Amino acid sequence: METAFAEELAAVRPDLVPAFRAALPGARAAVLARLWRSLRFERLPGAAQHRLSGPEVRGYDVGAPKDEFEVWADGRGFRHPARLVGALGLIGGEGFAAELEHSTASLALSRAGAPPRGGGADRADAGLVGYEQSVVDGHPYHPCCRSRPGFTVADQLAYAPEHRPVVQLGLVPLPPSACTVVGDWPDSLRDGRGRLLLPAHPWQLREVLPELGFPAAEGPLAADPLMAVRTLAPVGGGPHIKTALSLRMTSSVRDISGGSVLTSSALSALLAAVTDRLGGDLLITRNLAAASGHTGAGSGGSAGGAADGLSPDLAVLLRESPEIHAGPGERVLPLAAVTAVPGGGDPVAWLGALARLAWPPLLRLLSWGVALEAHGQNLLVVLDRQDRPQRLVYRDLADVRVSPARLAAIGVRPVGLGGRVLDDDPAVLRRKLLGSLLGGTLSSLVAQLGGGVRTVEHELWAVVAQAAREAAGVLVAEDRRALLEQPLPVKALSLMRLAEQPPGDQWTLLPNPLAATRGGKSSR
Repeated sequence: METAFAEELAAVRPDLVPAFRAALPGARAAVLARLWRSLRFERLPGAAQHRLSGPEVRGYDVGAPKDEFEVWADGRGFRHPARLVGALGLIGGEGFAAELEHSTASLALSRAGAPPRGGGADRADAGLVGYEQSVVDGHPYHPCCRSRPGFTVADQLAYAPEHRPVVQLGLVPLPPSACTVVGDWPDSLRDGRGRLLLPAHPWQLREVLPELGFPAAEGPLAADPLMAVRTLAPVGGGPHIKTALSLRMTSSVRDISGGSVLTSSALSALLAAVTDRLGGDLLITRNLAAASGHTGAGSGGSAGGAADGLSPDLAVLLRESPEIHAGPGERVLPLAAVTAVPGGGDPVAWLGALARLAWPPLLRLLSWGVALEAHGQNLLVVLDRQDRPQRLVYRDLADVRVSPARLAAIGVRPVGLGGRVLDDDPAVLRRKLLGSLLGGTLSSLVAQLGGGVRTVEHELWAVVAQAAREAAGVLVAEDRRALLEQPLPVKALSLMRLAEQPPGDQWTLLPNPLAATRGGKSSR
């Protein structure tokens, strides 16, 4: 895979070949470090029969400290993640090994084309798009952090945000009878002849839609790709556009289900109404409109409004830009883009301020029955002129979980929702929030800001834990114990990529970093 990448790169961007080759050792180490974390904390079938050893790793550690990261299996040293998986013979691991190959080569390509690393949060004049595109390495814990099978090297250079392209979206014209629209579809996406214009990703236009018979695209609409690749910000401003992209990136195929289209407005209205009760510390980016072409519409057929009649391959969501929640002199950035303290301040003080801002509204929402998937891509922070956290913004509403029973206790009834969004199981709600916020966002921030110095990490965890304890009074006893005392549930990211595993989320348990602190000081 690395050789194939190098050969294609030589044909399309020969100037990047030396940088790509130079980035390969570091990319192998970064992916291998993520895999080693999985081997330490997930029960990967077939791994237990081997003698494994490697560098010390804690559940919140991010990345590899050096290019020569090595893991030992049965007396043999490995520096390439895919070769390690092959040697372990993990049950269902052949496809996983191929994804690791792609992730490694793709990560090297991402690093080769990236500007000098200064940390996204240091780029005061970058704007939201600049911060989004500064996230070069992808998911901090997933070994498939840059796996994009289906994208060629040329595709990555043309569409991946870390390469900073401008993407030309196509506009697929459909009469109202051939699509379903939810919300207020803007006039700017109508052609003046009664047809709606559905934005479509150029990869989708090339690889998927021709076989489905939809009309040829018009346009184009120039847009900047954001961290999620298939979500883009129009160059001229306006709502962000979440497109269907029917290929697997990291873990999931990124199309848009009919159910997501049909419930988008109701879910947005519910979350806006509930978060309005928080007093402004946490805001959401509302879904403004959604649309999907009907299956069979391209061949002259017409499907109804039911979710099973909507095409997940030609669907789009329009949502508010997080920047509308930033006032004069303020800036907003996803927490995944924070690799250094904004403004160069004290990391312990800064993270303490962020934790005191985050825990109260997110735990209050959990107590009310709304669990947000608050990982570093979905959760953004608004900073003032002195780079102090002012408020949080949450985007991408599709993966929240809502408890009708808990909401009923505060006089709210979810209407127009269904499927996986609704769940009264307290364990499901806790996993959704704690796995993403504590196991993802805050863990990666501690690792980034601590710089691998354990004593600093302990101080960072102490202020996070103190803020959590102060905010936990709103929780029922069972939720409070899960937050402060019990092992931390996180997604078993590698287990989920093994072919023999059932579809959907799989979970594992990590040591809870909040349980390791008492009275605001580390117990270690």
